[in-house]
Amino acid sequence: MGLISLLWGIVAMLWMIVALIPLLGWGNWFLIPFAAIGAIIAALGVLLTAPGQRGRAKAGLVLNGLVIVVGIVRLGIGGGVI
Repeated sequence: MGLISLLWGIVAMLWMIVALIPLLGWGNWFLIPFAAIGAIIAALGVLLTAPGQRGRAKAGLVLNGLVIVVGIVRLGIGGGVI
């Protein structure tokens, strides 16, 4: 689960970079739920993985959390359209 959440976070991060381009801010409406699913997968990975092997799941959780925060801020600034 850790690898899946890490890859999910990388894809979400790339999508976030695209959504930062002016007039593509509407992509954040799809990005936030996508990253939330990745964060749920990462949280499950942290809970179900042995203590010594939680690095990927934690990294996925941080990436997806960062994407969610940036997406919410971006929607707040641009009103969800720009």
